[in-house]
Amino acid sequence: MKIRVNRDVLADAVAWAARVLPSRPVVPVLSGLLLEAGDELTLSAFDYDVSARAAVDADVAEEGRVLIPGRLLAEISRSLPDDDVEIVTDGQEAVLTCGSAEFGLITMPVEDFPTLPAMPPVVGAVGGGVFASAVGQVAPAASRDDTLPMLTGIRIDIEGESVAMAATDRYRIAARDFTWRPAAPDVAVSAMVPAKVLVEVAKSLRGGEVAVAMGDGVAGFESVGRSTTVRLLDEQFIDYRSRLTSDWSIRADVAVAPFVGAIKRVALVAERNTAIRLSFSQGQVLIQAGGGDVGRGAETVPCELRGDDIQIAFQSQFLLDGLTGIETELARINLESPTRPALIQDVPGDAQPAFRYLVMSLRQS
Repeated sequence: MKIRVNRDVLADAVAWAARVLPSRPVVPVLSGLLLEAGDELTLSAFDYDVSARAAVDADVAEEGRVLIPGRLLAEISRSLPDDDVEIVTDGQEAVLTCGSAEFGLITMPVEDFPTLPAMPPVVGAVGGGVFASAVGQVAPAASRDDTLPMLTGIRIDIEGESVAMAATDRYRIAARDFTWRPAAPDVAVSAMVPAKVLVEVAKSLRGGEVAVAMGDGVAGFESVGRSTTVRLLDEQFIDYRSRLTSDWSIRADVAVAPFVGAIKRVALVAERNTAIRLSFSQGQVLIQAGGGDVGRGAETVPCELRGDDIQIAFQSQFLLDGLTGIETELARINLESPTRPALIQDVPGDAQPAFRYLVMSLRQS
């Protein structure tokens, strides 16, 4: 194989594919990046659960395939001088030259590298910004506890032009609805995608339209020459929609930015896992924390309250995760009692709220 490629193009493609390299590969070849030169240069990585593939333009003098240690290639490619990069295979070496810099990397047996899963059928497409926003809103509610795989995923329900995403860790539920361009008007599919993978995909594909593919226990995401496949989790998930609907007797509308700022300031004196206390009354909400060995803090923020005054407490980071997911100027906090969960939602004028976040309240000491 003999190719020449732009330094920045190579570094970006290597960084994209190297995201999925396992830290402890079950077999050595899984630590490698597969480079294939044909009509274009393709870089691939695979750990049996997640695959990543990036295709870039390159001057291909000789077609071929080579498997190179991935993390080392990533470190080298991002530190090269500003010049074109030439990669030539020579026996057991891949010789990488850029300007006066030259590296001879020992290759790995390409025939041992597993075949990447095929991209399943495309079911629809959505703008990368919308996709990244939706994933970013629901992902904080996904659990990090791998002993309960169902809770580590993001549920995706697709029905025609409507897409719903949801995640829960048992203490909160985050849900986001949006519209997209389905591949067929009657498409209907549901899947549980690992949240960690979906977050990485959403961040890196936000620049263009994202095509979503699903089938045979695999989900795929593709945009502007980048593609990822991931093995799906078990489809079992809670009936989250019924938990987001209730006849809320109390409603408070508050400007998001000053509310978030006040909570962050007051939380500085909150000891680990202690509550942020909110006291809603006509015209304002009082935010309080502390009172132990560290000290105490309090701040008031204007709000519009409908219903009775109420005092309620939350874990501060859980509360902030919900509020930072709000993309409208105002957030609506729906309440029933100090011992019941609260529903935080956006306030998009006359439209239905797109983002909803149910969070458990804490017992006040």
